Amino acid sequence: MSTINNIRNFAIIAHIDHGKSTIADRIIHSCGGLTEREMKAQVLDSMDIERERGITIKAQTVKLNYKAKDGTNYILNIIDTPGHVDFSYEVSRSLYACEGSILIVDSTQGVEAQTLANVYQALDTNHEIVPVLNKVDLPASDIDRTKKQIEEVIGIDTENAIPCSGKTGEGIEDILEQIITTLPAPKGESSGELRCLLVDSWYDTYLGVVILVRVIDGKLSKHMKIKMMSTNQEYVVEKVGVFTPKPVDINELNTGEIGFITTGIKVLSDTKVGDTICNALKPLKEALPGFKPSKPVVFCGLFPVDSSEFQKLKDGLAKLQLNDASFSFEQESSSALGLGFRCGFLGLLHLEIVTERLEREFDVNLLTTTPGVVYKVYFNDGKIIDLQNPSSLPDPTFINYIEEPWIKATIITPDQYLGSIIKMCQDKRGIQTNLSYSGNRAVVSYEIPLNEVVFDFNDRLKSMTSGYASFDYEIIGHREGDLVKLGILVNGEPVDALAMMIHKDFAQKTGREVCEKLKDLIPRHNFMIPVQAAIGGKIIARETIKGFKKDVLTKIHGGGATDRKRKLLEKQKKGKSRSKQFGKVEIPQEAFIGVLKINKE
Repeated sequence: MSTINNIRNFAIIAHIDHGKSTIADRIIHSCGGLTEREMKAQVLDSMDIERERGITIKAQTVKLNYKAKDGTNYILNIIDTPGHVDFSYEVSRSLYACEGSILIVDSTQGVEAQTLANVYQALDTNHEIVPVLNKVDLPASDIDRTKKQIEEVIGIDTENAIPCSGKTGEGIEDILEQIITTLPAPKGESSGELRCLLVDSWYDTYLGVVILVRVIDGKLSKHMKIKMMSTNQEYVVEKVGVFTPKPVDINELNTGEIGFITTGIKVLSDTKVGDTICNALKPLKEALPGFKPSKPVVFCGLFPVDSSEFQKLKDGLAKLQLNDASFSFEQESSSALGLGFRCGFLGLLHLEIVTERLEREFDVNLLTTTPGVVYKVYFNDGKIIDLQNPSSLPDPTFINYIEEPWIKATIITPDQYLGSIIKMCQDKRGIQTNLSYSGNRAVVSYEIPLNEVVFDFNDRLKSMTSGYASFDYEIIGHREGDLVKLGILVNGEPVDALAMMIHKDFAQKTGREVCEKLKDLIPRHNFMIPVQAAIGGKIIARETIKGFKKDVLTKIHGGGATDRKRKLLEKQKKGKSRSKQFGKVEIPQEAFIGVLKINKE
């Protein structure tokens, strides 16, 4: 039985690829959490896709026993967090469950955009921070330059920064000693009433919903009756345990500890992340300050390529939502693409990962429509709606104005690329708010509409800077914009899957590009097909796909414009206009994919 003073709860934060999961592996290994045989690289990344891409998507926890140099036994609770901007809500909830953080910076690359974002989140949660310089075994490592950057860009003292290598294991002991001496022990009343923070929850096929908790005050034991304060539901604790990283059953969790419980809950939506859990027999008057729920910011339609796979897609989405409460979906139908779903994501990487998991784990061939953001539409009569799908925009005469979400983007780049980055941000209606230097690297801040960033911003940034720039963003609210709905009509019929919200200044250019692309991609029919781009009732661009023409006069030889020829041509004309009226234009899948690519180019 350990006292609360011998517990240390800490998160590991860093930019993508700076070595969080590898250092977590080393710490687990040196504390004997797993035997040599059970160790594998990135022990805490459980999903295939995490291991392949080398990124962490779900935050994971481990409880370890560590014997310090002075012989005292300590309990270390690690939370390994994701580094990618789309999963920053995972980081925020992990930080609330800890008192300190290890900040890992790659000594070959220095401070990157997400390093900044995650450190500021940790400082907002009043964390003590231990800076660690990873990858010192590489020839490109420059410890002094990295220390200077941390001091200049983040403003943390690096006198006690620990050089280490996740690969060779050098410096891991120093990190453990520093955690014990620098990071504070949890505070809490072990004799008080039970107050518990719900940090995370996921669905397990055998146990139902597993809830990850941090005990703030009191203790949580087996067979105890507990109450969730946000839903007022009561449950009985069936199982209490900790991860070492393997799940181990115990009888109770004491103040300051992190562990998991199961209560027989079957649906994930009953467990709200950030909720307070208390003793049902002695309920608390007020809940703990939770944290902001994650809100989807990017929406797009997912349709099965083969309409018979609709049910398979539906089951796949429902299963993914069991383990990812931040992902939302609702059914929609499109005249061009058939039945599908409108899905909400936290960002583009999140979208990519969900679509990849659907294709891989549930074997569905998917077609995704253009990603879009949530607009606020203000009507003349004072009503406000959230608009996710541009095709459902009401008649513009009823609309007073439309607001779009804006973000604050932080870009860190070697200064030789700064000019082209500034030009790209200005082309995307960005407003520069700050520019500072640390050595030969520039830190530039912009306010940009999220709609401009959603398509291709990150890809273009990486390609124009040879992969050296890094980018992070946070949403700062909605602002009024001069936005219009660009509709695409094929043969006079609107194609809802291609409708998009766009800034008025870019509408004509985009409309022309889409029409030109569709002219090449839609196969010719027996009749002429107009392809038009329109704003409201006004056509702003048009291309025409010529119809096949059969020469009906071949069987007539010689002679001028006789009645017979005229009759045949009239008959053909009638047939064409009739087929144009009743003929259906099939728009192939390639056409949709082609139009999505325009936005990327």
